[in-house]
Amino acid sequence: MAMNSRFKFNFGRIEYDLSTRTFIMGILNVTPDSFSDGGKYLEPEKAIEHAKRMIEDGADIIDVGGESTRPGSDPVRLEEELQRVVPVIKELSKVVNVPISIDTYKSKVAEAALDAGACVVNDISAMTFDSDMVKVVKKYGASVVLMHIKGTPKNMQENPTYDNVIEEILKYLMDRVNVARDNGIKQIIIDPGIGFGKRFEHNIEIIRNLKVFREIGYPLLVGPSRKSFIGNILNLPPAERVEGTAAAVTACILNGANIVRVHDVKEMKRVAMVADALKSRTNQ
Repeated sequence: MAMNSRFKFNFGRIEYDLSTRTFIMGILNVTPDSFSDGGKYLEPEKAIEHAKRMIEDGADIIDVGGESTRPGSDPVRLEEELQRVVPVIKELSKVVNVPISIDTYKSKVAEAALDAGACVVNDISAMTFDSDMVKVVKKYGASVVLMHIKGTPKNMQENPTYDNVIEEILKYLMDRVNVARDNGIKQIIIDPGIGFGKRFEHNIEIIRNLKVFREIGYPLLVGPSRKSFIGNILNLPPAERVEGTAAAVTACILNGANIVRVHDVKEMKRVAMVADALKSRTNQ
């Protein structure tokens, strides 16, 4: 199943070789209720300014999300999600020169976002919540992030259990990669889904064993930023988890992550540069 070890991806006019260093995905939540920064960037002007700032700070990809998928969250109506993300992506695509990702599991939101200028679909359900997502990604020749989730955002943290968390995630991601490949989707990124249907100990085990997921043969994205497992260790709220995130990001990079999805771009870009320098060539 393994592809070429050089992960060269075309994002519109931009080409990234995701094997050369750690790439930074900056989080742009245009939501009122995201767990860390909900409500801060609801106005399109503020969202666009924040995206520009993240790019100046070192973001390689901007990930725009219009629905909070924090534990216990309720789904957002389709029309509302479209109203939040499409104007931002449309304007953003005119003024920035990095790839734009749409963080959604709804095919109609993905299609509107791709029409507006996005070129990556970041789907927490790995294209399982909406059966039309595969067709949309294929139609636009978009890149896709396939993430593991157990349950839905509403119920995923109620009682997540695994016989073997690493083996179960590995099998799930391999199955979803096969579906994507069989449908002609070429640019695939995988994400083990830190915090999505996982207990504290599951998240720790995933980070310790990230190299296992490299066996699938595709670039690996990890999103530990400000997550609750860091809060559990430090007993601190999301806004005060920067140092904890830095430690988690370092561990992810040393264990094989190609992309890290983060809130604190300036700080994590610096962390990634040092972690990349420390990483031995055999780990790349």
